[in-house]
Amino acid sequence: MSVSALPVTWAPRRNRAVLLALCGVMVVLFTVLAFALPDNWQLRDRVMMVLSGLLFAAVGLMLARPKVVADADGLTVVNFVRRRRLAWAEVVRVNLKHGDPWVMLDLADGTALAAVGIQPAGGREQAVAAARTLRDLVEERGASRG
Repeated sequence: MSVSALPVTWAPRRNRAVLLALCGVMVVLFTVLAFALPDNWQLRDRVMMVLSGLLFAAVGLMLARPKVVADADGLTVVNFVRRRRLAWAEVVRVNLKHGDPWVMLDLADGTALAAVGIQPAGGREQAVAAARTLRDLVEERGASRG
């Protein structure tokens, strides 16, 4: 992939679409349930029902976050809770072994970082192609690290 093709974003789009739709359904469902509760339920019970729907939706939104963005300066890895910015020189190797749930990045400091945005769950061939493209970018861009 050439530099002119950057930035590129990898994300499990099918998972994200399902999770976002499910989040909307949960909020609507719990809100409707809160208003449909019997009259002997108090206001705080109804409020807690709506808040429960919002809590479930928040978890769904968190699960829908993962993505990997490659640009001219490096990578941004967004996982469930954390976002991490990496310069190309920080990434040593891109790994996706058979059976791995997602790509693992070996870093120059000796640690590894999960790149959950590239995962075989949405299609093994797509994940392998994305991992190869990312590996090629790491080799191409990292070669200038000196």
